[in-house]
Amino acid sequence: MNDGGVDSQSLAERSVAALYTADRMSQTLGMRIVAIAAHECVLAMTVKADMVNGLGTCHGGSIFSLADSAFAFACNSGGAPTVAAGASIEFLAAARVGDELTATARAVWQGRRAGLYDVTIVNQQGVRIALFRGRSYRLSGADPRVRESK
Repeated sequence: MNDGGVDSQSLAERSVAALYTADRMSQTLGMRIVAIAAHECVLAMTVKADMVNGLGTCHGGSIFSLADSAFAFACNSGGAPTVAAGASIEFLAAARVGDELTATARAVWQGRRAGLYDVTIVNQQGVRIALFRGRSYRLSGADPRVRESK
């Protein structure tokens, strides 16, 4: 794992770009990458009418998907393929159609193979909508989709 410096930033950007390009779910939900760094990711998503549940609020699955994608991009930013080993979410406030949700994922602990990430989701007014915690597991080898820059 390469931590710190310009090289880790370039690796993070290449890794996340490769993952996002193949991530149809994140694209379909309209998620946008706001910022990337080693073991960090900020994603944004606008709540659309087709994301609303029967009570008129954003479906929890859409919120979980935003958090899960931010988590996935953050833990894959080191260039090694990494998968979720577990995740949980706490919903704190409702989101509604038109809300701009921002998920900020950061590593809170990183071991040789396992990691722990927290994701905070806020709306456009800074109100906390949800808190997510994910456990990651790094697979062997480098991600073949990520090419070293020359």
